[in-house]
Amino acid sequence: MTNLQSIKLVLLVLCPFFLLGQTSDKQLTKLTYDQIKKLYYDNEKSKSKQLEYANAYVLKAKNENKAIEKARGWYLISKKCTGIRAIQYLDSAIVVSKDENDKKYPAYAYSAKGHELRKLFRFREALDNFILAEKKASINNIDFYYYSKFSIAILRSEELGEVREALQLYRECFNYYKDKDIRGPQYSLPYQGVIFALADAHKSLLQTDSASYYNKLGYTESLITKQKEFNALFTLNEGANLVLKKNYKAALDSIKKALPLMISYKNEGNTLAGYYYLGRSYEGLGNKYLALKNFIKVDSIYGKTKRITPEFTSGYTFLISYFNKKGDQVNQLKYITKYMSIDSMLQKRYKELNKVLLKEYDTPHLFADKEALIQSLQKKQSVSSVGILILGILVLGVGGFGGYQYYLKKQYRKRFEAIIRPTSATVESVLEKDDRHLDEYETQKSIGIAAEVVQLLLEKLADFESTRGFLEHTISIQKLALQLNTNTKYLSRVINEQKGKTFVHYINDLRITHAVDQLQAQPKLRNYTMLSLAKEFGFNSAESFSAAFYKKHKIKPSFFIKSLESIKQ
Repeated sequence: MTNLQSIKLVLLVLCPFFLLGQTSDKQLTKLTYDQIKKLYYDNEKSKSKQLEYANAYVLKAKNENKAIEKARGWYLISKKCTGIRAIQYLDSAIVVSKDENDKKYPAYAYSAKGHELRKLFRFREALDNFILAEKKASINNIDFYYYSKFSIAILRSEELGEVREALQLYRECFNYYKDKDIRGPQYSLPYQGVIFALADAHKSLLQTDSASYYNKLGYTESLITKQKEFNALFTLNEGANLVLKKNYKAALDSIKKALPLMISYKNEGNTLAGYYYLGRSYEGLGNKYLALKNFIKVDSIYGKTKRITPEFTSGYTFLISYFNKKGDQVNQLKYITKYMSIDSMLQKRYKELNKVLLKEYDTPHLFADKEALIQSLQKKQSVSSVGILILGILVLGVGGFGGYQYYLKKQYRKRFEAIIRPTSATVESVLEKDDRHLDEYETQKSIGIAAEVVQLLLEKLADFESTRGFLEHTISIQKLALQLNTNTKYLSRVINEQKGKTFVHYINDLRITHAVDQLQAQPKLRNYTMLSLAKEFGFNSAESFSAAFYKKHKIKPSFFIKSLESIKQ
């Protein structure tokens, strides 16, 4: 769910020092900076007047050659612009103030630029600027340091889906704000914003009791401080949380109370969230028609805003399934196309942003440990390689090259025996892994997906395996996700966590297991060329088949086939 007006909060956090009032009609540049600022904020309903005063502010600062005042002037102008134009003014503010030891600039400009870039979906650059804002603020502005940390956390949770990592940042912010005057004008909104973020993060991780705790805390605080929009947000978020608890009737009651307020405040992100969870509620109650209507409204809002997060994409799988069952191919194709477009967009954003987070935010403090581990592993690998070489030399010394070949064949034979006659312990361990009970808490903790969703995906994967869908030469994670009525992000996570493999490794292992079974069951296959076998078992080349076979069993398929032929029937 979208955190309340992360953009609106910028004003309240950045500008508590501005005063309201009126001033006499003096020549603008002869006024003090505070007087011009006062005029600027007195005329919020007139963009043209505000731009006039902001430009006068910059002119005065230029005449007096005051770097920080120039930065503040450019910043004021940027607030009356959007997108690239706003970024240009913020860049000017950054350039003139980056070498100054000021409490507010360039940190405020970096942060505002980050928010503008986020609205343009340029998440990598947005993160860069939030990190710079945090770094600058850490020197002499602790309040803004935590505000910047909060912006980074929001970006991670809402745009990347890294909720668990963001949760730690939210807790740091919460622990900072809770000791402040949380019901005063300076800290009430930042505090409630963090509470909402905590509630939403716990909801995303299916920690519904914790989500309810923070929703109730935020609801109480917003009532006391008379923050109506926040109050409605906590009501809406608890409604969504009730959907996860499968208390659909109570969920409908909460969502229906909050949704009209989201619409009246033109809060499009949370209006979309409201319709999505109405759809989920009606779906849970078995009312497919009302579920359909609400999921279509979600799509309508997305069509207007072009903003959606993974939390809300499952509505499209409902629409695709609904129109498929109705035989409405036109609408089925329509929503398949939209779903694939959204999935592709989200994958692209995640891939790019992940690189930045690993490189610039998470990794630096782990880099030294990582390098030490790599060096340690390389040293062990080196020792192991030396050991193999020494063994080879010893074997060659005793029996020459033939002796070494004998040693290798002996190893291959052991591996062949392990394939065709697995021990009971091995069989048991495989069965236990395949049939293990799906522990809801552990599943949620490890991958942040509802246990029911994981279980459903595992059942669908089992069906995919039993029907040998993996033999299709063109199978891809995108194609399989579509077949299973899910998205690539969920499918990838389930395969990674539950199967312990990447998608490619998972498919190849299934193919090789099938190849081993078929080569034993159908002797005629042993006469096929390696390329024909590769095609038979879903591979595109003999090389890829051999590489996958060796990776799984540590012997070549040719040796396996020869060994099968040597067994007396």
